[in-house]
Amino acid sequence: MRILLNQVHHRLLDIPVLRTDARIVAVIGPNGSGKTTLLELLAGMEEPEAGEVTLADRLPAKMRVGWVGEFPDRTMLFSRVHDEIASPLRFGHAPCRDIDAKVHEIAALLGIAHLLPKATETLSGGEKVLVAFAAALAPGPEILILDEVDTHLDEAAADRVTRALRSRPETTVVLCTQNMDAAAEADHLLYLEGGRVLLSGTPKEVFAELKATCFYPTLWRMEGC
Repeated sequence: MRILLNQVHHRLLDIPVLRTDARIVAVIGPNGSGKTTLLELLAGMEEPEAGEVTLADRLPAKMRVGWVGEFPDRTMLFSRVHDEIASPLRFGHAPCRDIDAKVHEIAALLGIAHLLPKATETLSGGEKVLVAFAAALAPGPEILILDEVDTHLDEAAADRVTRALRSRPETTVVLCTQNMDAAAEADHLLYLEGGRVLLSGTPKEVFAELKATCFYPTLWRMEGC
């Protein structure tokens, strides 16, 4: 999917032009650099003060967008896990039989089928992230936006999320992360600082400019890359 930001100005961002056709895009940078704001613009949750944001030549509001924030418990609507995952399908008026099948399919994919009858308030932080991720993935979004969701996940859960993302080639993914090893697995990498996109390219191209900083994959350092 082509992502294009043209002459975008926002109180926290200034992006003359940004374009990528990659399927999985990672966004990195120091705190306060505008990463979350960029994700919110792509999701249609924020509007630019000037300029235009388009996804596949359409405005974000015209796309099927999935969103998982850093604190998913703040946006959970239902008291039971099954109902939370099913909610976007019900809001979309999918048949009940199809909803139940899809909920169980997504839960099995993420290894959380055992959580379906549980109350959402009893879940751990990592479990809440997986449930929110399942709910965002269930309706088949055209673009899925993840804001530092891996912060709450252990290695096994993060691997399940990665496998789920790779199993949905029809979905473009934009993720913000503080894990440089995870960012290195993306198809395209954006480095933000001071509200500007300073670097944009493949992980190899971008990290080559960041080798002397803390924004460099630990595994690459260990391997001498």
